[in-house]
Amino acid sequence: MSIQPGIYKHSKTGNLYRVHFVAKHSETLEDMVVYEALYDNETSKVWVRPAKMWFEEVEVAGKKVPRFIPDK
Repeated sequence: MSIQPGIYKHSKTGNLYRVHFVAKHSETLEDMVVYEALYDNETSKVWVRPAKMWFEEVEVAGKKVPRFIPDK
């Protein structure tokens, strides 16, 4: 499964993020998702997360759901 650029919603928080691209970790060559918070976040505006974590499931209201879902 590939991660396409676009807007995604975090299933737990409902916050929106824009995926810019997938990059490679310089040491491990692991795929890393580079994305931007589309809400006011004082910690950081730009984030990076291992692609394998992008596809993990999280528990919301007792159900397992994808951590991020495309925002239609």
